[in-house]
Amino acid sequence: MIQGIIGKKIGMTQIFTDDGRVIPVTMIQAGPCVVVQRKSITGKAECAQLGLVEPRQVKHVNKPMKGHFAKANVPPTRRLREFAVAETAPNVGDTVAVDIFSESEIVNIHGTTKGKGFQGVVKRYGFAGGRDTHGSMFHRQIGSAGSNTYPGEVIKGKGMPGRMGGRQKTVKGLEVVRIDKERNLLMVRGAVPGCNGNYLYVLKNSWKRR
Repeated sequence: MIQGIIGKKIGMTQIFTDDGRVIPVTMIQAGPCVVVQRKSITGKAECAQLGLVEPRQVKHVNKPMKGHFAKANVPPTRRLREFAVAETAPNVGDTVAVDIFSESEIVNIHGTTKGKGFQGVVKRYGFAGGRDTHGSMFHRQIGSAGSNTYPGEVIKGKGMPGRMGGRQKTVKGLEVVRIDKERNLLMVRGAVPGCNGNYLYVLKNSWKRR
């Protein structure tokens, strides 16, 4: 058994249940992945390094990585990730597909959120801003950043303009609604981090750390 799989976000859609309910789902191209390496650390859980197999051929692979893939007898991949494994885990060269999950299973999905560039406090933190009347002179500014006398500095954690998005985030407790084993599609209820085409790591919520 393996902890998770690598995938790519396709987009959001909706499916209908037999009783007519509409469920918003995110479609994920989950795998197929190949096991590139197995690691065993004394006193810790074993792990396996997976590589996502994509339709595009990987070019410009450097010599160390060529030897790494050749040792496992697998094609080069762009995306590698290590996942914890149990004793009955796949060996090097084996394929890991979407069938490691089942419908109604709860998963955690890790990815990179959408980058929104440099933003002000109104968009970044939801500050109310000032009045929009003529002559206000205070519309979308941050306002006071700290007291002048004591402590005479900006308090740590103060909401300020800055880079928004583009961070690592994990959304927990998503339900697997439907699985398409032929096309390696995983449909989970709700939204996941990132834009379409973003790499995702789908993890089993039931996996217990050893």
